[in-house]
Amino acid sequence: MTALVCSDLDRTLIYSQAAFALDGPDEAMPRLVCVEFYQGAPLSYMTETAARTLETLAASAVFVPTTTRTPEQYRRVHLLEKPPAYAICANGGHLLVDGEDDPSWSASVRARIADGCAPLAEIQDRLVRTGGEFVLRRRTASDLFAYTVVDRAALPPGWVDDLAGWCADRGWRTSLQGRKVYCLPACLTKAAAAAEVARRTGASALLAAGDSLLDTDLLEAAHLAIRPAHGELHDAGWTSPATAVTASRGIAAGQEITNWLLHRVENHH
Repeated sequence: MTALVCSDLDRTLIYSQAAFALDGPDEAMPRLVCVEFYQGAPLSYMTETAARTLETLAASAVFVPTTTRTPEQYRRVHLLEKPPAYAICANGGHLLVDGEDDPSWSASVRARIADGCAPLAEIQDRLVRTGGEFVLRRRTASDLFAYTVVDRAALPPGWVDDLAGWCADRGWRTSLQGRKVYCLPACLTKAAAAAEVARRTGASALLAAGDSLLDTDLLEAAHLAIRPAHGELHDAGWTSPATAVTASRGIAAGQEITNWLLHRVENHH
């Protein structure tokens, strides 16, 4: 019986310093492992315990990092000694097999989006027209979706809600994560890519973890799921019958999530 474990990365398994949420005396802090460098500087971390647990998990299940990051951004992250055979990037827009993009999957996703959603250019135009000084940077990812880096303190009230309503009318959805506002085609989902990996691996059960609105379809598709007690889903009070919530927040929640997933996989066998 093969279990498939699909987990989001940022603020679910891996954490930047701003998201640690560690309190208590310095001597009580956990040992951390740096799993990502950006422009030569350390950026993302796991606790050493979480990193070890993840190695055990990856040896006993098909572990698939499942992220909204582009393939380029994902390749900076070194979660395991041996990279996972599969990774889902760009929120399901790319399926990496042994580190390489699967062209047939990318083509099928793009065809599905062209069928059911307004074009990316229309979304970009809206973001340019309604932006202001609170917008720090605008980016597109894999020519599939757009995201805007904003100054949260200066974000006008209602701006994200207005954008979300406008996008919904055009077959797109929005998500606010940290300083990034994402706009994605509604049919671009992590769950669809996870189902494809399940098909290829013959997995009998799907376990999932994630912290944002972009993870809801994945958590709902899973037989068992977990989310941290922080982030977009937590702030929205989102729950589902099969989704557990961690007791801890921040990087400690990341450790709790790896532990929880490993226990469920071992019980599945």
